[in-house]
Amino acid sequence: MTQTGCLFNEQATLRKLALYLPHQLPLKDFVHHNTLSAFQEFRFEEALCRASKIFGYKTSLNLDEYREMYGNHKIRESILEEVLVRNVGEQEADDWVHKLLNKKYDQNIGSRLGDFRQQWKDVYNVDLEHGVNNLLFRLVGSYLDQGVGRLPMPISPDGFLATVRDISQSSMLSVTRSKLGKTLLARKDVQIEELLDFLVADPCLYERYLFEQQFGHPGWSGMVATLESHPESLVELRQITLKDFIKLELILEIDALESRLKGRWKPFKHVAGEVIGDLFAPTEPTELDRVKCLWQEAFEWSYYDAVLAAVQKAKQSAPTSGQASFQAFFCIDDREGSFRRHIEALDKNCSTYGTPGHFGIIAQFRPAECSNTINISPGSKTGKHTIVGTGRADHLKQNIHFSPRTNAPLTSYFISLFAGFWSALLLFYNIFRPRKSALAISSFAHATAHSGLKIAADESSQNHPEERGYSTEEMSEVVEGVLRTAGLVSGFADLIYIISHGASSVNNTHYAGYDCGACAGRPGSVNARSFCTMANDPKVRSVLSEKGISVPSKTVFFPGLHDTTRDEIEFYHDQQLSASQATLHQLNQSVFTQALENNARERARRLFEVNPGASPSKVHEKMKRRSVSLFEPRPELNHANNALCLVGRRNIYQGLFLDRRSFLQSYDHTQDATGELLTELLSAIVPVCAGINLEYYFSRVDNQKLGAGSKLPHNVAGLIGVTNGVEGDLRTGLPQQMIELHDPIRLMMVVEQAPEVVLKAIMVNESLYNWFDKSWVHLSCIDPSTGSVYRFYKGGFSPYTPSKKLIDIIEDADSLLERSASQMPVYLIRKS
Repeated sequence: MTQTGCLFNEQATLRKLALYLPHQLPLKDFVHHNTLSAFQEFRFEEALCRASKIFGYKTSLNLDEYREMYGNHKIRESILEEVLVRNVGEQEADDWVHKLLNKKYDQNIGSRLGDFRQQWKDVYNVDLEHGVNNLLFRLVGSYLDQGVGRLPMPISPDGFLATVRDISQSSMLSVTRSKLGKTLLARKDVQIEELLDFLVADPCLYERYLFEQQFGHPGWSGMVATLESHPESLVELRQITLKDFIKLELILEIDALESRLKGRWKPFKHVAGEVIGDLFAPTEPTELDRVKCLWQEAFEWSYYDAVLAAVQKAKQSAPTSGQASFQAFFCIDDREGSFRRHIEALDKNCSTYGTPGHFGIIAQFRPAECSNTINISPGSKTGKHTIVGTGRADHLKQNIHFSPRTNAPLTSYFISLFAGFWSALLLFYNIFRPRKSALAISSFAHATAHSGLKIAADESSQNHPEERGYSTEEMSEVVEGVLRTAGLVSGFADLIYIISHGASSVNNTHYAGYDCGACAGRPGSVNARSFCTMANDPKVRSVLSEKGISVPSKTVFFPGLHDTTRDEIEFYHDQQLSASQATLHQLNQSVFTQALENNARERARRLFEVNPGASPSKVHEKMKRRSVSLFEPRPELNHANNALCLVGRRNIYQGLFLDRRSFLQSYDHTQDATGELLTELLSAIVPVCAGINLEYYFSRVDNQKLGAGSKLPHNVAGLIGVTNGVEGDLRTGLPQQMIELHDPIRLMMVVEQAPEVVLKAIMVNESLYNWFDKSWVHLSCIDPSTGSVYRFYKGGFSPYTPSKKLIDIIEDADSLLERSASQMPVYLIRKS
C-alpha cells in the first residue's frame, strides 16, 4: 500500500532507533539497567502494554503461573481481594475474580513489528536476512573485535563504513557482488534517504522499514548505537555510528536483490502489502492485559505486605549505644545482607552498615602500567578525578599462558609441545577437582595487595589534568557523606572495616554482572582502599572535626574485599596497625572467617543438596570449587529474587530473616531533619537497585527476547557480547541460569523517615520522583516517631495497615535452612 505526502526525517529516525534498541554495553562494562528504559516516561502498566504490542515482548508471567501461585497460597486471597476492590471496585470484584481464576484467554502475543520485510521473500524468493546478516555480522564483529580475531582488520581512521569500503576495493574478493552494489559502496557521499529511495521508494515506509530491519538483529544494532554514544567502552577504540551501519546494510540488501534478480525487481512499495499506521500510536489494554496487571499487583503485595508487617514488629527498640567491638561498612548489595547477619550473630557487639559500594568515590581508575582508565563509579556518573595504580603489574607475565613467547615461531612450538600437553592433563584433572587457574577471573586481581594507589592531588596533576587527584576538602566531603548518611558521627571503634565486593568465576561471559553495580560492574577494592586512605589522612580528619565529626586518632579504617562467589575475604594492609589493633584484627578475622563459612552454607542450599550433617567448612570448599569449575553455568545466583531495598537504621531490620532478597542501606533520620541527605542518597541508589531489579524482571518473564537465553550455546563475539552459535545476533539481557529462580516482582523501597520528609526529598529530583510516581519502583516509609507504615500511592503517602498479623518466629536461620532448598518467607529471628 503506497501513501503520499510523507517526509522522512533521518536524524529523528536515528534518535528513535537508538532509544528503543537495547542499551547494553560490552561485556567488560556490563551493568544492570532497566531493559525497557525507552518506555520509562509511561506508567509501568502502560509501558508493559506498549512494549508488548509494539515489539511483541512478553512483559508478565503466564496466567497459569499466577493461578498456580494462588493455588499454593504464594498469592494470598486477602491481598487479591484488596487489589480488586482498589482497582475495579467492590461491586465488580466478583466478576473479575472469575476472569482471573477461570476465564480462558488467547495468550499469543502479537506485534506491530513482524513480517513486514518478509514480502521480499514472498514476492521474489529472496531471503534478505539470510543473504545479508551473515556477512554484515562478520564485518561489524571483525571491526569491533577486541582481541579474539587471529588477524586484526585493517582499520580506516574514517570509521566503519570507510574500513569496509577500503577492504572491498583492495581485496581480490569484493564485499558486494553486483555492479550496482559496488558502485554504491564505493561512493563516500551516499546517504540513507538516497538508498531508501532506491530500495523502498515511498517515504511513508522509510521509518517503518528501518525499524523492521534493525529489530531483525537488535543485538548488533543496539551495540553499534551504544558504542556510538559510549566509544570509551572499547579498549581498542573504534569509530562507528548507527548511520554507517544502516547504510552498509541497505547497500548489502540492494546488492543481494540485484545480484540475484539482475535488475528484475521493483522497489519495496510495489511489493508491500497492507501496512499498519504509526508504529508508536497509542495502545489500548485488553481485558487480558488488565487481568495480568491485577495478578501482578496481588503477587507483589502478597510479599510486600508480609515484609511491612515484619518490619513493624521488628522495630521494637532503639539502636544499642554501647561501644562497638568493631564497625564494618558493606555494599548495599543483597548478597551482603546474609553475610552481615552471620557476622552480627557471631559478635553481638559489632555494628555493620550498608552503603553503595563505590563508597562515595566518583572517579576513573588507571591500573599500574596501563594507558587506559576505567570507570569505578555508578554508570550514570562520570568522575572528574583519576586514581592511579602504582607498582608493577607483572603478576600475569609470570604465567606462561600470557608470555609473548607463545606468539614467536620457534618458542611457540616448544611451548605448545610441552606446556600444551601438561595443560591438557590439568584440564582433564580440573573436570573432577576444579581449582584456580589462569582461566579464572579473580576479583582479587582487580587491585592486588602488593599494588599501591595514588589518590591525592599533587604537582603532577597540574601537568596531567586528565589525571586529577583529590584535594583534602574533596576527600573530607567523600568521607563525611558516607559517615553522616549512615549515622556514624560518634562512638567510633578502634577498627572500622570498609568491605567492598566482587566475584570470581571461570568461563562466565557475564562476569561483570556479578561484580559491584555501583562500581560500574567491577570489584570495589579500589574504592574501599581509596576511601580508607582518605579517612585515615590526618588532614582529612581535621576538616571532618570542623564539620562535627571527630574521629579519634587511634581509629583506623581498614579496607577489604569480599568475594561473593567464593565467600573469601582479603584485607589490604595499606595502613600500619598498632600491636593492639593487630591483635584485635586477628580476633575479628576469626569472626569473618566463620561468618563466611556460614554464609556459604546458606547459599549452597539453593544450588545443590546439602547434607544436614556436613560442616560449614566442607560446604564452603564445595562452593569454592564451583567458582572455578569450567563447566559450571551457575557459579552463584547473584541477584536472583531481589525484591526490597530497606533504608534506615540497622535496628529496623536486624531481627528479620529476608532470605537474601533485600538491598540494605544505612540511613539515620536523626541526622537529616530536612531530607537533603535522603534526596542525595535515593538519587544514587534508586537507579542502581531498580536497574538490577528490572533487568532481572524482564529477563525472567521473556528470556528469549528480553533475556539472553541459555548460556550453554553462547559464544563470545569479539569480547564485546555473546551470540548463539558463531554467526548469530548478539544476545542481550541476562542468561537463563541467572534468572530461573527469580520471582519477577518490582522493587519495594522502605524508608525509615516521616512521610512528609520522604515526599519532600523525592520531589526535589524529578527523575527520582518519576521512578515512584510512574510505579517502576514501589515506595513505603516507616514513621520513626510512631512506627506507622505509609504507602506512596497516586502522588502522596497514605497510611497502610498490613493484613498479615502473624509472622513466624525462628530461633536461628541455620536450622530452618537445613529443612528446605526453596525460597523462604519472611521470618522474625528471636533475640537471644
